[in-house]
Amino acid sequence: MTENTPGPQEPRQDPQDAYWRPQDHAQQQPAQPEQAQPEAGSGQWAAHQTAQLPGQEQSQVLFGSAVSGQGQPGVYVPPTTTQTYPTPPHPPRRAGGLVAGVAVLALLVGGGAGAFGGYLVADHNASTAPSSLDAPKPTAQATANAPDGTIEAVANKLLPSVVQLRTQSGEGSGFVIRQDGLVVTNNHVIEQAVSGGSLKVVYQDGQIADATVIGRDPSSDLAVVQSKGVSGKTPVTLGSSENLKVGQAVVAIGSPFELSGTVTSGIVSSLHRPTRAGGDNGSEATVMDAIQTDAAINPGNSGGPLVNMAGQVVGINSAIYSPGSSGRQQGGSVGIGFAIPIDQARRTADEIVKSGKATQTVLGVKVQTDQNGGAKVSEVSPGGAAQAAGVAAGDVVTKLDDRRIDTSDALVAAVRSKAPGDKVTLTIGNGTRTVTVTLGGQPVPTN
Repeated sequence: MTENTPGPQEPRQDPQDAYWRPQDHAQQQPAQPEQAQPEAGSGQWAAHQTAQLPGQEQSQVLFGSAVSGQGQPGVYVPPTTTQTYPTPPHPPRRAGGLVAGVAVLALLVGGGAGAFGGYLVADHNASTAPSSLDAPKPTAQATANAPDGTIEAVANKLLPSVVQLRTQSGEGSGFVIRQDGLVVTNNHVIEQAVSGGSLKVVYQDGQIADATVIGRDPSSDLAVVQSKGVSGKTPVTLGSSENLKVGQAVVAIGSPFELSGTVTSGIVSSLHRPTRAGGDNGSEATVMDAIQTDAAINPGNSGGPLVNMAGQVVGINSAIYSPGSSGRQQGGSVGIGFAIPIDQARRTADEIVKSGKATQTVLGVKVQTDQNGGAKVSEVSPGGAAQAAGVAAGDVVTKLDDRRIDTSDALVAAVRSKAPGDKVTLTIGNGTRTVTVTLGGQPVPTN
């Protein structure tokens, strides 16, 4: 077994800017001497986490549970309902800096913060009308042959399907996937409504409907909402994020700063960007295998669609990089936004619609960033997928299939992009050893 054994070297100083999720337009938090953070769709900024000190190890757990928001700076710790490893203390407020693998911390851009209150059970007597989730995923050839549209054409097609979501603490965005008002959005947009708060959906035609949360997955920052007394709405067409290319034109639609129906455009700046967002004030942190875009995304955009020029939804806007933001002052777009790939979101949303819950893909290891690059395995879950494949403590994962793994977040994001049952090849160390792992799955805990 090959293991990276780091020799003496100077610790790396990581950049200190963090990424935020813009959150709802709600009451502002007290000003604090903080730096950049990740943001959520609309509203107040999430609290800052402290930057990881040079040479400090970054620990992550890949047992498959949601990120709890607890732990040391930059630490990924699942809820302890499914495993017994000790939970480190609550993280400082400044988020960890970038590492060589470009693991990103982002600020959420919509929805109120709050502790996870558990899943709501799905209404299995609800409408059986076809939804966007039922449509087959476009083939690569069909997407490639689709004629280039104009931003105007994309806006005309999508605007009737994009909604504003209002809670007692703020606003965010979402989009319709079924004619009876079934809506997909970010978990952080609606999590305040789970504990009994009000939730309303505002449609582009001016109709305002009460809504309930069908189910949610904090670990992937996704939720499904059902409007009440609604019919005849226009569902979006779901595309495929698998076929996206860097440089491809995209359009973002949502309600930044409560300005509903706002359309911005840009390109796909990067793909498979490991991005960590949230985890402040008791909310769940998320590690995304994100689509990076320079289309303007601001507080209130969270949960809205990222769309290709054929008018197909390819991502769900969730977080932005916003340097210099504080609890008193909200930042805006600087051309670095992040979206959840629709292929991952579609699988999770489909599970929520059918059962009210979601399944998380698990590898079955606890890892931390190795100082020489890679994700170093510190513990292996007994009976898990990794143990069955022969992965052992001390192994340093440097690739998952063809994807380079430079950090623990990069491995988390790569695993999250897969489905339970998928087979992946892990490269250990310098490439002299590979193992094939069949990924496991477990229900996201309802803590």
